[in-house]
Amino acid sequence: MNKMNNIEVIINNKRYTLRGYESEEYLQKVASYINNKHAEFKKQDFYRSLDTEMKSVLMEINIADDYFKTRNQIKEIENDNESKSSEIFELKHELISAQTKLDVAMKEIAALKQELNEAQKNIIRLETELMDKNK
Repeated sequence: MNKMNNIEVIINNKRYTLRGYESEEYLQKVASYINNKHAEFKKQDFYRSLDTEMKSVLMEINIADDYFKTRNQIKEIENDNESKSSEIFELKHELISAQTKLDVAMKEIAALKQELNEAQKNIIRLETELMDKNK
């Protein structure tokens, strides 16, 4: 089991202690994300005129929005990966089928070459016999 980590962070100009089993780097990233959200909203004129509760609700809505957008992106990526995996499977199947056909064709070519070689030998033998009879 991982050890509990405590890390002091500053969010919206206030010091907080985050505690969790995640790494300190991860906890710092979470704090940084929240801090960046606060900074993003502070740049908006309308945000300054809101009361504390409304600011919190707005922050929560935006974080939820980020979460759901990210979740949808993950689903799209998973679907894309699934589609690509199916395509790869089909291509592998086609490749195996083509390789099998190639192997059969190569065997047929080898057999036909052997048959041609035997026919050429037979032609030479028959020509030789014909020449011997004509002498």
